[in-house]
Amino acid sequence: MEMVIRGGKIFDAVHREPYSADIWVKDGKIAQIGGDFAASAGAEVVDASGLNVYPGMVEAHGHIGLDGWAIGYEGQDYNEYNDPVTPQLRAIDGINPFDYSLRDAALGGVTTICTGPGSSNVIGGTFAAIKTVGTCVDDMCVKPEAAMKIAFGENPKRCYKDKGISSRMSTAAKLREMLFKAREYVAKMDAANGDPAKMPAFDLRLHALAPVIRREIPLKAHAHQANDILTAVRIAKEFDVKLTLEHVTEGALIVDELVRANVPLAIGPTFGQPSKYELQHKSWKTPGILSKAGCHVSIITDSPVTEQAHLRFCAAMAVDSGMDPFEAFKAITIHPAEHIGIAGRVGSIEVGKDADFALMDGDLFSLSTHVVAAYIGGVRVRDTKQN
Repeated sequence: MEMVIRGGKIFDAVHREPYSADIWVKDGKIAQIGGDFAASAGAEVVDASGLNVYPGMVEAHGHIGLDGWAIGYEGQDYNEYNDPVTPQLRAIDGINPFDYSLRDAALGGVTTICTGPGSSNVIGGTFAAIKTVGTCVDDMCVKPEAAMKIAFGENPKRCYKDKGISSRMSTAAKLREMLFKAREYVAKMDAANGDPAKMPAFDLRLHALAPVIRREIPLKAHAHQANDILTAVRIAKEFDVKLTLEHVTEGALIVDELVRANVPLAIGPTFGQPSKYELQHKSWKTPGILSKAGCHVSIITDSPVTEQAHLRFCAAMAVDSGMDPFEAFKAITIHPAEHIGIAGRVGSIEVGKDADFALMDGDLFSLSTHVVAAYIGGVRVRDTKQN
């Protein structure tokens, strides 16, 4: 399958300034950018004259597919309330590809998301990076296990106050206990060197944490309050594991510490009033403050907290509050792709990457701009809602 997007103004998330060029798509990938193509005579031609061509937007943190469009309590699958420590859970085993919020996201130009367990549990399980259109989650996956979700602050305390967690100290202790056990488990596996007689007794929870201990995937830490953010950083250092920070509501209060930590930050959701104590410093200024300080910033909706298709408007609000527009653009494209470890495939318009695009009739951040067409793997996203 071949396609040429012709005559559009390209915002590639690599260069600050846009440029006019054609894009040749072959077999779902960007084959060439320029104008002198070897595309076949039968290639589909998309006339993008007068349109802006953006990379498909990327969301670093949300829960749609597990909790989303027209889902009541019984349909929610993003929080497990039976055990505060569940690293063995995997988002791919709960995602519903027919959740219409995924299609809404795609129609809004958000073509890749990282979705997974909520924040009820100290350790919640793995997030998956998926495309927002498909019928089988295995086919939608860009990275089936992108990160291990952990959570600090009010939510584990609230959800498990009768099951052994009533303070921030007990949350941290539960996490440390599991990381200690997982580290020992991995050490025994490595020492066994494949000898079944020397292998430790199989433990599904510790086995699920092995990729964290081996630094293959990061801990994905839900942390709003400054002390929770720094506890996450402290524990990651103790165990020498990778870390990403999610929400970072009070990040502007500890800018220097976050610069030193040098870990990816996913900031949001910021629409709406603070609904609990740890959100009291929620501000649209936070992404810009941290970005200007040199932090790696992504902006998130935490969908369905905020509708996924409104991701670009969240970035627009950050711009209105002082964030550099190009940094805000990167915060919903290439930065979240880097945050979840899939920047080799998505997040920018570059040769070799997936042919995911959002064609718009105006500026990305304008309320009056419409997504004229969205493409995933070179295939146009269609509205299939049944009325």
